[in-house]
Amino acid sequence: MTQQKEEMTLTEHLSELRKRLIYVLSIFILGLVAGFLVADPVYQYLTKAETAQGFVLHAFSFWDGIGIYMKIAGLFSLVITLPFTVFQLWKFVSPGLRPRERKATLKYVPYVFLLFLIGLAFSYYVVFPMALSFTSSITEKMGLVETYGMKQYFSFLFGIVLPVSLLFELPLIIMFLTGLRILNPIRLRKMRRVAYFVLIFIAVVVTPPDFISDFLVMIPLLLLYEISVFLSGFVYRKQLAADAEVESRYIRAKDKTEDKQSVV
Repeated sequence: MTQQKEEMTLTEHLSELRKRLIYVLSIFILGLVAGFLVADPVYQYLTKAETAQGFVLHAFSFWDGIGIYMKIAGLFSLVITLPFTVFQLWKFVSPGLRPRERKATLKYVPYVFLLFLIGLAFSYYVVFPMALSFTSSITEKMGLVETYGMKQYFSFLFGIVLPVSLLFELPLIIMFLTGLRILNPIRLRKMRRVAYFVLIFIAVVVTPPDFISDFLVMIPLLLLYEISVFLSGFVYRKQLAADAEVESRYIRAKDKTEDKQSVV
C-alpha cells in the first residue's frame, strides 16, 4: 500500500512537471511569434548601430537571412519566457517549501527579468564593442580585408550577448539559495578560490577565443560574485534576526508558563 502511494505521488509530480513544461513551451512559442514581428526592427537597429558601421555584411547562403531573424526571435522569446519559467519552477517546488521559504523565494522572480536586461545592455553596449574593436584591430594589423557574412557577425554578437546576460543572474541565484539556507556568506567566502576558478573558466568558454573578450567578461563575473556575497550576507543577517526573534518569543512564552505554574 505504501509503495502504491509513493508511485501515485511520483506520478502526480511528473504530471505536474509536464503541465509546467507545457505552460513554458506555450509561452516560448507565443514569444517566437511576437519575436518574428519585431525581428526586422531589431535587425535594422543592430545593423545601423555604430558598432556595425564600416562592415558590409554578406549572405553566403539562402538561409542566412531567415536564420538571423530566427535568432532574434529566439532571443526575444527567451527574454519574455525566462521570468515565467522561473515562476513555473517556483510553482512546482513551492508545495514542498515552508510558508517562510515560499514567500522568500517568490519575491526574486521579477528580478530575473531586470537582471537579464541589465546583462543584455552591458554585454551589447560595453563588452561587444570592445571585443569587436580588438578583433578588427588585429585583422587590420595583419593586412587582411574584413569581409564578413551576416551569419558570422550576428553569431559573434549573440555569442557574447547571450551568455553574459544569463550570467548576470548569478546574484539572484545566490540570494535564492541563501533564502533556502543552502548557502550563506561564510560558506561563499570559504569557496571564493574555487568560485573564481569556475567563473574564469566560464568566461573563457562562453566568449570568442581572444584575450580581450575573456578579460571583459571575467572582471564583471568576479565583481558579480563579490556582490553576490554581499547580498547573501544581507539575507543571512535578516535570517539570523528572524531566528533570534522567534527564539526570544519562545523564551518569553516559556517564562510566562513557568511563572503561572509557580503561582499555582
